[in-house]
Amino acid sequence: MSLQTFWLFVPACFAINMAFGPNNMLSLSNGAREGVRASVLASFGRLAAFAIMIAIAGLGLGALLLASEALFTAVKLAGAAYLVWIGVKLIRSGPSLVPNGDADGPAGVARLMRQEFLVAAGNPKAILVFTAFFPQFVDRTAYATSFAILGAIFLLLELVAIVVYAALGARLTSFSRGARRLKWFNRTSGALMIGFGLVLAFARRPAG
Repeated sequence: MSLQTFWLFVPACFAINMAFGPNNMLSLSNGAREGVRASVLASFGRLAAFAIMIAIAGLGLGALLLASEALFTAVKLAGAAYLVWIGVKLIRSGPSLVPNGDADGPAGVARLMRQEFLVAAGNPKAILVFTAFFPQFVDRTAYATSFAILGAIFLLLELVAIVVYAALGARLTSFSRGARRLKWFNRTSGALMIGFGLVLAFARRPAG
């Protein structure tokens, strides 16, 4: 990858990483409810899902997912239902910073990691980033190597975005002390998750 390509890719990629979506909403919510450390550890579930997607796209299989309307719809609806379920759980949760003890020990962090993984894996449109965006920067003379480098940069920038959202969530909590405010934070987070789920459910398969 040339230096010029690198400096074009990084800011464009980071804009995608920082976009407000279901996974970044999770980092924000987990940062507020469980703390920055737990939120960042949980996000490795998301990174694992994205790493798998990058490998799939690199092998050319991502196009098959987007080309199959039945498979795309099945993954999309499953992901949408899961987002709505998370949203309902958040709305119904109490005002405590750790309402369900989700981050209480390794088992709790593992539950949050699974949640991050499933949210990322349940959005078939996420693979568009790797099947449509990456090829614009791939070196055709060293396809596998350049695709792997782009993937590694993406994952690193994704981790930076995760830390930013987790820290923002923890910061919001410092301004939201008190049961009533925290309850409204949970309700807002839950409503956004449900909204993301509905948007995903009605998303159309990309043409082509």
